[in-house]
Amino acid sequence: MPVYTYPGVYIEEIERGPVPIEGVPTSVAAFLGETERGPVEPRLVTSYKEYQRWFGDVFDDNKFVPFAVSGFFENGGTELYVCRIVGTGAVAAEATFGDFRIRAAGRGNWGNRVFAKILESTTKKADNSPVGFRIRLAYWSDPAVQPFDPFTDEGEQAPPDQQPVYTENFDDLVVDERSPDFYGKRLPFIDLDKSPTKNQGTESSALGILVRNGGVAPGTAPALNAQPLAGGVDDGNGITSVDYKGEEAPEPQGLEALLLDPFRDVALVYAPNADTDTAKEIVAHCENQRFRFAVIDSRKGTNDTAELNPRNSITDSKYGAFYYPWIVMSHPRTGAHKLVPPGGHVLGVYARSDAERGVFKAPANEILRGALDLEFDTNDATQGVLNPQGVNVTRSFPGRGIRIWGARTISSDALWKYVSVRRLFIFIERSIYEGTQWVVFEPNGPPLWARVIDTIRLFLRTQWRLGALLGKTEEEAFFVTCDRNVTMTQDDILNGRLICEIGIAPVRPAEFVIFRIFQNTAEAQR
Repeated sequence: MPVYTYPGVYIEEIERGPVPIEGVPTSVAAFLGETERGPVEPRLVTSYKEYQRWFGDVFDDNKFVPFAVSGFFENGGTELYVCRIVGTGAVAAEATFGDFRIRAAGRGNWGNRVFAKILESTTKKADNSPVGFRIRLAYWSDPAVQPFDPFTDEGEQAPPDQQPVYTENFDDLVVDERSPDFYGKRLPFIDLDKSPTKNQGTESSALGILVRNGGVAPGTAPALNAQPLAGGVDDGNGITSVDYKGEEAPEPQGLEALLLDPFRDVALVYAPNADTDTAKEIVAHCENQRFRFAVIDSRKGTNDTAELNPRNSITDSKYGAFYYPWIVMSHPRTGAHKLVPPGGHVLGVYARSDAERGVFKAPANEILRGALDLEFDTNDATQGVLNPQGVNVTRSFPGRGIRIWGARTISSDALWKYVSVRRLFIFIERSIYEGTQWVVFEPNGPPLWARVIDTIRLFLRTQWRLGALLGKTEEEAFFVTCDRNVTMTQDDILNGRLICEIGIAPVRPAEFVIFRIFQNTAEAQR
């Protein structure tokens, strides 16, 4: 309570009325799979060019993450977390520079194609001594090229096909921790006295991390030298669903990493060309998290309707959708036609539909940008068999292009058979969850109940006006109830529980459009 001790005017700010609920993002995606290089911790990219900087380019025609990323952004996607998957036995390459090491940004033998050079800084003091040191890194994508020093005059004269595809330069680094040019403020940096793996610096390098050995004085500088990193090893057992799950990895990766707080905005999860076990893990992850939705690809070369039944082969779930068939796109690097799984392009359509119409609009009857052809053509009769099984078919229509022609989940529950309904509930549930955190530990009485009702009603009214809810009036579209002896008993109140019941009528897609036409014969006039 405020205390009033002297005569005068007191101005006070109080909170009254509903607290606005901000809608959460619905199209932030996470792609899991093998990439050419890069860190295993999920990283946000906002364009294919940015993906190339952090994770490289197409490196194997049977590894589809680069193709999926390209299709995602081409179709309207804006925010994507890339989760690089490596085997548990993979080891990062590194090189020693006195009391320091430069370690590759991620595990795997790709780090053996990184060349590191530490030399004097280009900026000099008055006495012509360097102000600090400079780190230069170079990377070759071609395993046949032996890394060399490309920063010398001789190295710069090497043939174009021998030159590194990506380089980085960090100049005027100093050892004074008070300076803005301290290496720990400008580079990814690990002090082994504090943590063996956690980056204590910035996320500025896609190739390397500067590691200071334990027991080294803070004012020590790394030794000047030039050498390739070595010791990087891939896991010889290949990638399995265990690696996608990420629980046994030396550092969080895959689905395990997506459980961390920095990635809570992820709403869509996808692994290109995932096998059945991995697909099951992804759907289970989305079910457990409740605010995420999975997209699953059909298997390449499958066109038997008996085999295309995801409820039997994968699982029966309202948190996933299944897309068929594979599509043909232009190779991002060569321009040649390439057969790829459709999920990356489909999730781009999800993002585009959310931005242009809203999450309540089914992501179907939409052009699949970048799709040049389909692996298999589907007719009405075949789709009539696949559609009830939860298979969303992409079809080519003369004069209308290649379009997604299905909007169903892989659930057998009729209440949750549409992708748009499930994603609308995810959006509303998470928005209310995030927007009512202020309620916790407030006095649990009628004033709070009324304020909670007003807060949620204001949010749902906005969604109804946007077209997300069905009904001519608010009463038909939704209701919010929070009161003693209605949603809460005295026992609930004594045990600190506030219970609010919310009912909404979601709008569903017009999947079957029926026009009944009859012959109207004019009657004889008398």
